[in-house]
Amino acid sequence: MTLPGTDFPKIPNMSSTAIVPTLVRPNNRVAALVADAVLVALGVGLLALSAQISIPLPNTPVPITGQTFGALLVGGAYGASRGFVTFAAYLVVGGLGYGVFADHASGWSVLKLSSATGGYLVGMLVAAAFVGWMADRGWDRNPWRSVPTMVLGNIVIYAFGFLWLKHATGLSTHGAWVAGVRPFLPGDAIKIVLAAGLLPAGWWVRDKIRH
Repeated sequence: MTLPGTDFPKIPNMSSTAIVPTLVRPNNRVAALVADAVLVALGVGLLALSAQISIPLPNTPVPITGQTFGALLVGGAYGASRGFVTFAAYLVVGGLGYGVFADHASGWSVLKLSSATGGYLVGMLVAAAFVGWMADRGWDRNPWRSVPTMVLGNIVIYAFGFLWLKHATGLSTHGAWVAGVRPFLPGDAIKIVLAAGLLPAGWWVRDKIRH
């Protein structure tokens, strides 16, 4: 029987088989909420720091940043639900005026359709959830699966960024490719290798400790 006024809404299921949720498993609801809040805060901090690794490029309004690495790593380490929530929280923090975006930028204007870089941020939100979804299914356990997972996540970021940039600037398809994708391919390849390597390495360390 449920007493009147005690039928509280259920908290969404945040269960995950990604590496961080398997390491942090509180045994009561309050501790679980605190742990989730701490993990989200740490993830937002990591994303904010990675965004400040920013290198401007000629002939494009989009700089090279460490955000791609941060988004893919948070998604893969946290799983789909926490990865999505963490990046969404990061966008909200930036939108509210805290300088967590690249070059300490902030404000909702960064996410508007008229923003040249807004599409990359929205793409990272989707990519974090996608990579987390793949990690929840074991695709983060070894490099042979982790690398293609990260590549697909990066393609998601490019798709949003490319289309958004093209709309915001009025560039042609070729122009948007030259300004919004091609200059970032070598650097993103390095970031993908780093993110894809850290997750299997984390599982290896976890298994060594437990055994």
